Amino acid sequence: MSLLILWLSLLWITEIRMSKGVAITGMGIISAIGNNVEENYNSLIQKNDGISQIKKIDTVHASHIKVGEINYSDNELISLLKIPENNNYSRTALLAEMACKEAVKNANITNINECRTGIISATSVGGMDKTEQYYESILTNAAQQKYIEAHNAGDATKKLARSLGIKDFVTTISTACSSSANAIMLGARLIKAGKLDRVIVGGADCLSKFTINGFNTLMILSEENCKPFDASRNGLNLGEAAAYLVLESEAIVEKSKKKVLAYVTGYANANDAFHQTASSEEGIGATLAMEKALSVASLMPKDIDYINAHGTATPNNDMSESRALINVFKEEIPSFSSTKAYTGHTLAAAAAIEAVYSVLAIQNNVVFPNLNFKEAIPTTNLIPVVEVIQKQLHHVLSNSFGFGGNCSTIIFSKTAL
Repeated sequence: MSLLILWLSLLWITEIRMSKGVAITGMGIISAIGNNVEENYNSLIQKNDGISQIKKIDTVHASHIKVGEINYSDNELISLLKIPENNNYSRTALLAEMACKEAVKNANITNINECRTGIISATSVGGMDKTEQYYESILTNAAQQKYIEAHNAGDATKKLARSLGIKDFVTTISTACSSSANAIMLGARLIKAGKLDRVIVGGADCLSKFTINGFNTLMILSEENCKPFDASRNGLNLGEAAAYLVLESEAIVEKSKKKVLAYVTGYANANDAFHQTASSEEGIGATLAMEKALSVASLMPKDIDYINAHGTATPNNDMSESRALINVFKEEIPSFSSTKAYTGHTLAAAAAIEAVYSVLAIQNNVVFPNLNFKEAIPTTNLIPVVEVIQKQLHHVLSNSFGFGGNCSTIIFSKTAL
C-alpha cells in the first residue's frame, strides 16, 4: 500500500510540473437554450431558460414534471446531418454529431488526420431512447433489431469517429454526471503526456423515460423550474444536450497559428465514497477535487474569478457543494452560479456544456446568473450571482459531481500559465 501511495504521489507531482498548455481551439453545443454556441450565449445573457413541460416523450409524468428539451425532432436532426434514413442512430448519437461537427468546424479543421487525433465522448443514457421504444417488439421485428447495437454507451462515440474519420484513439467514458468532465481531463492528460496532438472531448445525453422514471423514483425531480442554491429548492429538472471541445497541443497551435479560445489548466477527479446517489454533507469529494485541480494548475483559491457550480438544486447536492466551497475558499468565495436552471441537468453532457459556458464567460468577461434564486441556505448563507455581471475573468473553475461519488473539477484559463 505504501508503494502505491508513493507512486500516486509521484504521478501527481509529475502532472503538476508538466506543461500547462492544453489549448481549446473549437467548441460546439446543442441544448434546450440553443442549437449552437452563439444561440446558447445569447440565451445565457438574456436570462432565457429552456425549461418546459415534457412534449416529445409519451410519459405519465408529462403534465407535472418539467425538463429541458431540444426543439428538433429525431427526423429533423437526421435531415440536418444528412444521414441516410435507414440508419440506427439513437437521439444521443444525433445530438452528439450536431455538437461535434460544430466544434470541428469552429476549430477550422480541414484534415482531421493531419496530426495524431483522438475522440473521447461521454454518455450515461446511450441509446436507451430506442431501446425503451422498441423493447416489446424488437425480438420479432427484424427492422427494429438494428437498434440493439445502438444501445451501448460506445455506439455514439463509434459513429462520431467514423463520421469524422478519427482512428488514432477512440474511447467512451461513463461516470454518471461527471462523465464529460473526465473526458476533458483524459484528453488534456493525453496531450500533456505527448500521446496525442489533438483530442475532441465532450459528451451527449438525450431525455428518455428511463431517466425520468429513475430520477422520479429517487424523489429528486422538481415540478417547477429548479432553484439552485435556494433555501426552498426542491429538486432538479432533467435536460438533454451535447457539447464538445477541441483540445490541441501547444506545438499544433503554434504551427497552425490558430486562435485559442481558452486553456485547460487544472483538473482532478476524487471519490466521495459516501453513498450510491448522495454526496457527503461535508462535501469531502468535492473539496478534494477542487483542491487537486488547483494544485495541477499551480493556482491558489484566490486566483479563481468565477465558479460554474454543479448546482443541481437538490437539497443534498447544493448543501454539500456549498460546504465544499467554504472548505476550499473560506471567507473569500468567488462569484459563483449554476447554469442548470437554463438547460436542466443534462447528466453526462453537463460538464461539457458547462465547459462551453465557462469558456464563453472567459471570452466575454461575463458571469452568467443563477436563475430563480431568492433566499440563501441558512446554514451556509452563500449567495450566487443572480444578474449578468461584467468582470475580468482569468480563471474559471467548473464542478461536476456524479452518482457513485464521482467528483470532478476542471479549471479553464485565459492564458496557458
